Amino acid sequence: MAMPTKIELKDNKTLTIVWDNGKTYNYPLKFLRDESPDAGNKGETILWKHYPPPPQGPDKPGKYEIANIEVVGNYAIQIRWKDGYDHGIYSWDLLLKWGELLENESGTK
Repeated sequence: MAMPTKIELKDNKTLTIVWDNGKTYNYPLKFLRDESPDAGNKGETILWKHYPPPPQGPDKPGKYEIANIEVVGNYAIQIRWKDGYDHGIYSWDLLLKWGELLENESGTK
């Protein structure tokens, strides 16, 4: 499994991660927040039944601004957003998958 060698916030709109496999991916903060991998954001599936997320209230200031990033073990990061949201844990595998997806969508290789 690839591991990050550098994680850097650029221009308050993009999180750049350099990976030890030679790849560098740029993740728009809006994408990371909107795709946050937690039950409150995406819902959850228990015993093959999907439960949608609860209704979202209006956006708070700072929704797409990072307050802090913490490494979780040797497998993920947790992002705390400036509006106080901090529920999603972004695994290395998920970030790599998203990086490839975003790279393919942008048409750059």
